[in-house]
Amino acid sequence: MPKQKKVPSRSKPRARTAAKTHVPIQLKRILVPIDFSEHSKNALKYAIPFAEQFRASIDLLYVVEPTIYPSDFSFGQIGFPNVEEELRARGAQELDALIKNAIGTRVSAKRVVRTGKPFYEINEYAAEERINLIIIATHGHSGVEHILFGSTAEKVVRKAPCPVLVVRKGEREFVRS
Repeated sequence: MPKQKKVPSRSKPRARTAAKTHVPIQLKRILVPIDFSEHSKNALKYAIPFAEQFRASIDLLYVVEPTIYPSDFSFGQIGFPNVEEELRARGAQELDALIKNAIGTRVSAKRVVRTGKPFYEINEYAAEERINLIIIATHGHSGVEHILFGSTAEKVVRKAPCPVLVVRKGEREFVRS
């Protein structure tokens, strides 16, 4: 007598016995670009609870754009290194104050000051330092302002080596001051 094939029942399909493996989110380092505007300080307000929850550290990055002025007399562009050094020193002081006053001992934080185009330096730093998340503010420029100034946040999102959380000032914020 030939063996009968088992016919699957047409009732509800069985639940899989093997549970899906849950991979927890691993945030060790969070980068927060700071330009000392209220918008960027608002992004820091988001970064602190994230860092606390995931036991991550925060890297605050301030980027000094090179100061180059066009020259008359066809000598080319002239840079002013003293102005850049002053901006770097002042930025470092402001970052130290922000770490002391806004973060305190809640999470580990460090300051970084670089010179260059902000979007490029942010993405380069994130790649070099193996940053897990960038939390960046957008100023919400639109129209002519957006055309003239561009959007650093938009350029960071496009080229970032890691996930990016873009924070804008709005009605439905989930972090309170």
